[in-house]
Amino acid sequence: AVQVNIEKGMDPKTATTQAMKEVSAPVVATTLVLVAVFAPVAAISGITGSLYQQFAITVAVSVVFSSMNALSLSPALCSLLLKEPKPAKGLLGRFFKGFNSVFDRSTIGYMKSTNIVARKVSRGVVFLFVLTGLTAVVGNMVPGGFIPEEDMGYFMVNLQLPPASSLQRTDEAVHDIEEILKGVDLIEDVTAVTGFSLLSGAMSPNSAFLFVTLKDWGERGRFATAKAIVDRINKALFFKINQGQAFAFGPPAIPGLGNDTGFSVMIQDRGGNTPEYLAENVNETIQKLNARPEIASAFSTFQASVPQKQITINRDKVLKTGVALSDVYDSFGAFLGGAYVNDFNRFGRLYKAYVQAEPEYRQNEKGLDVFYVKNASGEQVPLSTLVEVQNGTGPDYTNRFNLLRSVEITGAPAEGYSSSQALEAVEEVVSGLPGDLTFSWNAMSYQEKVASGSTTIVFVFSLIFVYLILAAQYESWSLPASILMGTPFAIFGALLFLYLARFISPTFENNIFAQISLVMLIGMAAKNAILIVEFAKIKFEEGMSLYDAAMASAKDRFRPILMTAFSFILGVFPLILATGSGAEARKVMGLALLGGLGIATLLGVFFYPMFFILVGKIFGYEKDRELNKNAAS
Repeated sequence: AVQVNIEKGMDPKTATTQAMKEVSAPVVATTLVLVAVFAPVAAISGITGSLYQQFAITVAVSVVFSSMNALSLSPALCSLLLKEPKPAKGLLGRFFKGFNSVFDRSTIGYMKSTNIVARKVSRGVVFLFVLTGLTAVVGNMVPGGFIPEEDMGYFMVNLQLPPASSLQRTDEAVHDIEEILKGVDLIEDVTAVTGFSLLSGAMSPNSAFLFVTLKDWGERGRFATAKAIVDRINKALFFKINQGQAFAFGPPAIPGLGNDTGFSVMIQDRGGNTPEYLAENVNETIQKLNARPEIASAFSTFQASVPQKQITINRDKVLKTGVALSDVYDSFGAFLGGAYVNDFNRFGRLYKAYVQAEPEYRQNEKGLDVFYVKNASGEQVPLSTLVEVQNGTGPDYTNRFNLLRSVEITGAPAEGYSSSQALEAVEEVVSGLPGDLTFSWNAMSYQEKVASGSTTIVFVFSLIFVYLILAAQYESWSLPASILMGTPFAIFGALLFLYLARFISPTFENNIFAQISLVMLIGMAAKNAILIVEFAKIKFEEGMSLYDAAMASAKDRFRPILMTAFSFILGVFPLILATGSGAEARKVMGLALLGGLGIATLLGVFFYPMFFILVGKIFGYEKDRELNKNAAS
């Protein structure tokens, strides 16, 4: 605006003063809108609220500082630095001349199209309704999600062998997995833990867990993501590991919310049934889930038929032999599990002393023949005479969830399906469980279910907040409507780009980062509308008709709107090309912002003048102006 005034013959200081009179109100209005659009997120709780609030604080603070700069430092620098332009020479001069020539011709064509749209108000309203309907259709075609699976530079492998498999056998299977991993040159380190599973959180000899560290993102290349490597590893594990079940998976997108990616559902026994009954229904559920096209794989580490030894103490014999019952339990614990004795110093260090039977005496029940306990008379009584050992089966561990015995089923969505579609498939399957079994979501799946539906509430309240801010700014209940009527353009553009991007990669979905972008687009679309409506309002107050004011404003604001839109689009474009950790979230957010603002700008510059005319006619702006003139005269 300052440069335009200088070109009209004003000196830099006068040009700056005049420009600030024109743009101060739009700058304040756009600042308030961009800050107010995130105001409702302060009331959201949980993980969703935390993510929204981080973006809200970042955007609000940056916009406030940017506006302070636009109202203070930038005008001062303009008055000092800008001078009357001189024609550039050489290649640069020809470029500027050609650019301005193309832009001038574009402005002429734009004004012709805008004139047509502004005169066909009824058709414009029909187009708005049609586009709003298309927005709903495209929105249903884009699957929902929560938080995308990110490449964090590592993944994990879980191994589970048949029940009662020895630790040695498990260790051999781990070595086979390590050989497979060694054949992948993108892997840097492998750490294996035999006898433990992070998924179950229990120690058992037939389980193992491996942590696999990948090479730096820069060394792997753009398409060698952790997910692609995991898919490759899983294919190799499926064909080469026959000893048990082994599969690779990535860490959760938010550390601490579960142990893996994908979904997690707890099957709960509220009827007090046996673990075998629970395991039978869980296995049937897993089979049904694996048959669904939305589910890539479903798995549970729970095993209810693990061979066990049941030791029963004969209390009558214990009393007859004069042995204290507590001594029997203590002896079992010391011989079979180990017992702490004391500490001792040696070589300048403190050591702990434990007592435990040698491994060969803990292999089977025959070792009880050499375990003794003293009775009240000081005589040694064999433990084997005081107990009965029976063979049986049972689970290695049981979990409690919501105070009920539960089994966790984990899994991942199939290629081309989102997490929300996978959760819907899981709900359909587990709804067929017997009446004495129920289910509850766990970890990230629980957060996704809690967050579902909150975006609509945030979006509606953001519109209300923006509307109230604009109503206070313009002291009018009707004028803000002409600004917010362009919001469907931005939402349609964001959803359309996400839908088209799914033909390239199925990772693009309407997740929480896309929803944050939709909320942000309310403010960005309103910003463009404000630039036209604000100046149309000024022209109208100067005496022009609604139509003439809208056309004059459209012509004056066409170039600033395009320049600000191009600068924003170029600013978010690197997000779409992001790689490394957090890239998936940046891609979704960047594409939604690019599509939303691009379509909002492309359609808005033609329709914002028409919206101003429409609202002005509905609420009788010209009649009110005439009445005020007559009353004043």
